[in-house]
Amino acid sequence: MISSVMASGEAVRQSQTDRSSESEPIELTILMPCLNEAETLATCIRKAQQFLHQYDVRGEVLIADNGSTDGSQQIAAELGARVIDVPVRGYGAALSCGSAAARGAYIIMGDSDDSYDFTDLSSFLERLREGYDLVMGNRFRGGIKPGAMPWKNRYLGNPVLTAIGRLFFRCPVGDFHCGLRGYSAQAFRQMDLRTTGMEFASEMVIKANLLKMRVCEVATTLSPDGRSRAPHLRPWRDGWRHLRFMLLYSPRWLFLYPGLLLIIVGLLLGIRLMFGPITLSGNRGFDINTLAYAAAMVIIGVQAVAFSVLSKVFAVQEGLLPPDPRLERVLNRITLEVLLPIGLLLFLAGLGGSFAAVVDWGERNFGVLDPEVSMRIVIPSILVLTVGCQLIFNSFFLSLLLLRVRRLEVPAPEGMQSHPAA
Repeated sequence: MISSVMASGEAVRQSQTDRSSESEPIELTILMPCLNEAETLATCIRKAQQFLHQYDVRGEVLIADNGSTDGSQQIAAELGARVIDVPVRGYGAALSCGSAAARGAYIIMGDSDDSYDFTDLSSFLERLREGYDLVMGNRFRGGIKPGAMPWKNRYLGNPVLTAIGRLFFRCPVGDFHCGLRGYSAQAFRQMDLRTTGMEFASEMVIKANLLKMRVCEVATTLSPDGRSRAPHLRPWRDGWRHLRFMLLYSPRWLFLYPGLLLIIVGLLLGIRLMFGPITLSGNRGFDINTLAYAAAMVIIGVQAVAFSVLSKVFAVQEGLLPPDPRLERVLNRITLEVLLPIGLLLFLAGLGGSFAAVVDWGERNFGVLDPEVSMRIVIPSILVLTVGCQLIFNSFFLSLLLLRVRRLEVPAPEGMQSHPAA
């Protein structure tokens, strides 16, 4: 197979030169990130060129070089591929810069380590022509050859991270981290991808899903790469980076759901303990100490819910997440003028409960502390007082995030230069 590809390399390169000289636009860019891939790069380029020639596709092979020192750039240039230099290190940086520089209406990206077959891209291109914005390869459906993927990636990392991605973002993808995928240049611009490392693979799938793009999968195979050195991938480190990214992009699962769970459990347990201990067998049970922990659960939960709102607003404003109409409707109703009085009432209620506990302590015990009575009043009072403060501070911070500052051009007097004013 490889020998036939090499034999036709010169004819394919000539064909590509002829195509690039014509005025018709390029349909497909085959993009390969590269960092010291001299051992396998030539094979990948020749396979990609063969695909373009065999299927009569007007396209280009683009190498996004990430600072190679082994002659990879020269190899690519000699084979007729277009090479761009990406000074920022990272898998995502190389692919982002390469996608931005692509001349094709469609882009198919794949690693330059000869683990993917660039002669078999027709299913990707067909789906892109049908109007899909993102076409993902699925190695588990197409086949993983022996030695192509470490066991911890095949049976632990990829399945677990894919399952988390499907749960958090409802993505219809069974292989979140397949390195062979196609997308339209327009979809790439709309996704506005930000990451520069390996988590770029997750960000692309998540952003496409959040933006309601058309996403599908095609089966693809994975072969052992042709390099003699160790791969750039670091399974545990890169796996954590993918997980961290998915958590940061989902304030609901990172903050909201855990916070609501803490609030519900803390309130149910705390309300029950306010009326007396919960006795279990053997004179064991839950009492005042557990009431304090239940109050702490509610406090942490309230702050987690607040973080979910604050982080979502910030992410939307920075363009990291698309606008959420449901959140906008909620924020239009729950304003500073609504949250501030509620926080003040809770704060005053907590102060009132604390004063009542002091009075009760003095009247009942003449200065002798009785935890059975006083602490069942003190702990809930501290809880209400603290939650009131949380609402006040977080409502002001939310209002700060929601400020819209416009810079207006102030007309200057004649003969003077105008300047913007906030």
